[in-house]
Amino acid sequence: MNWESAGQFWAMGGYGFFVWSSYAVTAALVAAELVAVSRRMRRARALAARDLALERMDASKRGRA
Repeated sequence: MNWESAGQFWAMGGYGFFVWSSYAVTAALVAAELVAVSRRMRRARALAARDLALERMDASKRGRA
């Protein structure tokens, strides 16, 4: 499609509100998912480090017994 002006491009033939709000919602959801994945990864790494530390502590106790 060819638009005469930037205003016509943003209006998208009367559907601009729906088009651009869809892009905005999608971008917000993608950003929220990235934040959630980052938090889950941080939590998983912390739990793995804790489990590893507990295993090492148990192994060292067994070695002394």
